[in-house]
Amino acid sequence: MAAYRARAASRRERLEQREHRAAVGGVGEALEGRIEREREVVAGTGDGAAQRGVDGPHAIIGRVPSPILAHNAFVRATLTNFFFSLSLNGYVLLPLHIHALGGTEIAIGIVMGVFSAVGIVCQPLVGPWVDALGRRAFMIAGTTLVLMASLLPLFFDSIGVFALVRALHGVGFSVYFVAMFSFVVDLVPATQRGWALGIFGVSGFVATAVAPLFGEWIVRRLGFRTLFAISALLGAVPLALVLRLGRGRRAAATAPAPGWMLAGLEDVVQRHMVVSVFFGLGSGTIFAFLPTFAQSLAVTTLSLFYTAYAGAAVAVRVFGGRLIDTHGRRAVIVPSMFLQASAPALLAVVGILVTRTSTVPVVPVLFLAGLLSGGAHGFLYPGLAALVTDLAPARRRATAVGVFSAMFLVGQAAGAFTFGWIAHALGYASMWTILASSLLAGAALSMGLPRPAPARA
Repeated sequence: MAAYRARAASRRERLEQREHRAAVGGVGEALEGRIEREREVVAGTGDGAAQRGVDGPHAIIGRVPSPILAHNAFVRATLTNFFFSLSLNGYVLLPLHIHALGGTEIAIGIVMGVFSAVGIVCQPLVGPWVDALGRRAFMIAGTTLVLMASLLPLFFDSIGVFALVRALHGVGFSVYFVAMFSFVVDLVPATQRGWALGIFGVSGFVATAVAPLFGEWIVRRLGFRTLFAISALLGAVPLALVLRLGRGRRAAATAPAPGWMLAGLEDVVQRHMVVSVFFGLGSGTIFAFLPTFAQSLAVTTLSLFYTAYAGAAVAVRVFGGRLIDTHGRRAVIVPSMFLQASAPALLAVVGILVTRTSTVPVVPVLFLAGLLSGGAHGFLYPGLAALVTDLAPARRRATAVGVFSAMFLVGQAAGAFTFGWIAHALGYASMWTILASSLLAGAALSMGLPRPAPARA
């Protein structure tokens, strides 16, 4: 009897072991099948990320949400953008050198304005080619062109050469920016896109703030030629970083799809693109005329305004950027447009109530205006960029980025040109009032922005 019970127990034990192995085997097969299916999804991802220069590990980022800063490709792209912006912003002080060479204000305006003019033309044109041929080649071309142009002032020192340098910088920046921005959009899932684009943009903000400070120190002690040499040296860093990015798969297309120019024109009249013009209008006008407005009120420094502007823009992106993803693009864009309009409205009040001999403290008001406009900028650029790329088909992302950036530049250029005439004819108080009214119209227009379905990672 004891022997019978022992044999029965042994049979039960063997049966349980077989069931356990079968269960584990089934789970293993299921897991293996799931992993294989995931590999197939990445290998044949529908958004064409891999085909546009994003390899498998990067393409899977678009499927499996994870902390953005944990991905080396995103960190490298952000670091590349910092050094690229640092190199270009060394030329912020170029007007001083042009003046020393005998250039007039007209010459300064032409040399400095050619950069934006070239960008307005080039960026919509380069976008379709970036979509067709891939991101990496254009990132390399853009950084190389900027580096080569930055070497020219080391051998030639004339106003004409600097006009050529800035024109080449405009082309190089346009090619690089459209490709790099699209590359970053490809890297991250749509559910993290707004915050990621904001963090990526912080690198440019920091470079813009740091470059003039160090540039002034270098010019005072070592001269402009040393500044140009350092800018060229810094320009080699983003090229080296871009060369380390993965090659990805070769693009299938060799040219933009037929009808790309007509499609680009259709993009221009989209509501979100027109809102981008109003955004650029406010940003460009404030930066163009605040220095002379402050001078008319006997304010000798604007450092607090620029500090408040940059600090607010960076802070809202770092600490509030996730709102762009969690609450939706429109929910952030609309109030930010109204917030941007409040800054020139505040400046209009100052222009009406304060005179040059007034004892009313103006600097705190300028600081507040910097906080308002900087905070609005911090949300608007990544919010609008995320909306633009949400609404564009994956195969036309770079095209949409190019048109969006060009529309923003159009707004900036229009503001600097149009409101200069208004300020000359009517005074600063009227100019700020008209600008605030224009931005309110843009804010009202933004209320009709579409609410795209929540993006899926």
